[in-house]
Amino acid sequence: MEEHELGLTALFNNYLAGPANAILGLFNVTAKDPTRPWEDWIVMEILVAVLLMAVVAVLKAGLSADKPGALQHIFEGIYGFISTTAEEAGIHHGHQYVPYIGTIFIFIVSMNMLGIIPAFESPTMAPWVPAGLAVVTFFYFNVMGFRANGIGYLAQFVGPVRFPNRIATVAVCVFMLPIETMSVLIRPLSLTVRLYGNMFAGEQVTQVFLSLTKLVIPVIFMGLHIFVGLVQAYVFTLLTTIYVAIATSHEH
Repeated sequence: MEEHELGLTALFNNYLAGPANAILGLFNVTAKDPTRPWEDWIVMEILVAVLLMAVVAVLKAGLSADKPGALQHIFEGIYGFISTTAEEAGIHHGHQYVPYIGTIFIFIVSMNMLGIIPAFESPTMAPWVPAGLAVVTFFYFNVMGFRANGIGYLAQFVGPVRFPNRIATVAVCVFMLPIETMSVLIRPLSLTVRLYGNMFAGEQVTQVFLSLTKLVIPVIFMGLHIFVGLVQAYVFTLLTTIYVAIATSHEH
């Protein structure tokens, strides 16, 4: 057993190692240690997903137009915040993109905040989690681009500049194609490094000060951890919104 293995992860490895190895086998992947295939970040991500499903179930059961509860007010506030962000980013009919963008925001915030609890850690401090979110976002905004503009979406990869002279236009398009393509392909890496780097650094700083002091300083750095977690979730969400706005723009 690795020293950093969390208690919940240990339970998964003790009782659910078989199902994990079976799932890995479907992809021809073998765990480093077949007796302990579960890693902390996987278990923490599953925990967040289960908790969010439970919260949504409670929210759905208590929805009311006349007497909305505190939980409903919170989610309505998040919906309004995401809708406003989409509108300010210039997305046409932004409400249709709110479900994905809002889900990303809530999921990342929840994972970032999980690290505040001593028995757990933030899944986003493992590179695979931000990378997975970034790849899904990459496919999402490209699919939405094709959905909004059809095959014309590909015109974004040759730049917006056009000239009356056809030869000049072709030359500029050929020159811009690798530049625009690289700028799009680099977006998942940018999203991954930004979220992972900040959350990993914040988690490490918090853990160091928790081990050195008892009360006052840890509270300060836990507050900083909350601030960083919220900011990074917002930055990821904002960039996702901007990428969707660019991909679905009819004017670009």
